Amino acid sequence: MLRRIPGILVYPDLGRGSAFGQSSLEPMPERRTVALVTLGCARNEVDSEELAGRLAADGWELVEDAADADVAVVNTCGFVEAAKKDSVDALLEANDLKDHGKTQAVVAVGCMAERYGKELAEALPEADGVLGFDDYADISDRLQTILNGGIHASHTPRDRRKLLPISPAARQDAEVSLPGHAQEPVAEAPADLPDGLAPASGPRAPLRRRLDKSPVASVKLASGCDRRCSFCAIPSFRGSFISRRPSDVLGETRWLAEQGVKEIMLVSENNTSYGKDLGDIRLLETLLPELAEVDGIERVRVSYLQPAEMRPGLIDVLTSTPKVVPYFDLSFQHSAPDVLRAMRRFGDTDRFLELLDTIRSKAPQAGVRSNFIVGFPGEKESDFAELERFLTHARLDAIGVFGYSDEDGTEAVTYDHKLDEDTIAERLAHMQRLAEELTSQRAEERIGETLEVLVETVVPLDEAAEDGEGAYGRAAHQAPETDGQVVFTDGTGLVPGRIVTAKVVGTLGVDLVAEPLGMDLEEAAG
Repeated sequence: MLRRIPGILVYPDLGRGSAFGQSSLEPMPERRTVALVTLGCARNEVDSEELAGRLAADGWELVEDAADADVAVVNTCGFVEAAKKDSVDALLEANDLKDHGKTQAVVAVGCMAERYGKELAEALPEADGVLGFDDYADISDRLQTILNGGIHASHTPRDRRKLLPISPAARQDAEVSLPGHAQEPVAEAPADLPDGLAPASGPRAPLRRRLDKSPVASVKLASGCDRRCSFCAIPSFRGSFISRRPSDVLGETRWLAEQGVKEIMLVSENNTSYGKDLGDIRLLETLLPELAEVDGIERVRVSYLQPAEMRPGLIDVLTSTPKVVPYFDLSFQHSAPDVLRAMRRFGDTDRFLELLDTIRSKAPQAGVRSNFIVGFPGEKESDFAELERFLTHARLDAIGVFGYSDEDGTEAVTYDHKLDEDTIAERLAHMQRLAEELTSQRAEERIGETLEVLVETVVPLDEAAEDGEGAYGRAAHQAPETDGQVVFTDGTGLVPGRIVTAKVVGTLGVDLVAEPLGMDLEEAAG
């Protein structure tokens, strides 16, 4: 049996029944446990930590394993079909825990829940609740209602771009739910605040609770997007672009530093637009040096940059400011002019290569990554060859390649000249092989370079190879999750959160093998 899930053509019906109405309406015990399962991008990770902060502040106990929780909250991704399938799988897996674990309820939040709302709830009754962004402020009450056996009516999706004024300058005072932006006014921190829970000092404090002990954390710089790329549905469910106040970003960064974070990564749908609704499109150039001066922060990384919006001043700040890494996550998507115009984007191969030359003239070791779509409607063989020409000359450190698929509500759905699935699959496989070869070659170019590497993981001696501990980290040109990593030749004495100077001596595909240089082990262990 197959059933239709919103945004997914068909989905196997695994015979799971609805969980609605199975719980008692009797009052729940005082101790309430919740686990957050996060899928998708770094922006979702920030949103999950906001939800964790709200729940912890209201007395919920956060647990890591969904099997140990009364409620499993799955923060879904609604970007492309593969991500939606992963989200559905996670919801079904969590639902299975109700048969042999402690879990009593499974709740969907995040982009897929916001994008499809009531439709998703009807198609997937295994989810005891489907909550949109507007429910985040009352997440504790929503979960309690569901845990008690009640039903919270799922929302009917709407275009969130219409919730904010057309003029960016008029958006700051608009009252609309913006996940990852939550701030609470505080005169001073309460004495009985649980460990690890914001607020930090200042007039407004982040409402956030860390869900892991990683030395790296993402910080929301803005939400939404004003661009109208013909293949992308994100603005319709994330809304129009709105920046966070610099003081809020700084306050959250200071709090994260107090939690032991060494590297922050600024995330949004489009960081190059930061400040346009605050009256200063160059505000990022001012903010970055301030973030780099926060005590305890060793690295500031900026992600999600639009090539068409790159400014000389921003390139200068990203390549010359101490502790701000020269890292460029540039959303090229393609390089053939005709395809880019159909995507409602700008640029071409030569202009993109010129941009990369400018960056590397200022920072030769700069890291550059990008994503690309192949098989877009109307993509000719000559367009595909032009993209291959760009990739061959671009020397990118990391490349993501996706085959085009129709996304509900996008302009590209209406386009003629769609390519057949076999052609898209063939082009995707070809470009993925090329990307793997090119990124491996780029890694080999770095042999002999001396890098500053943030240690992230150390495998204990009894679990590592016989010749010592295994340690892994990332250099300045490597972002978490999306790019390669550094494998140390010897992890003895290394601890997570320390930055170590190391020389690249080999590669493992896109990963670098590096030898620590002149390290004082007593200092490293400290």
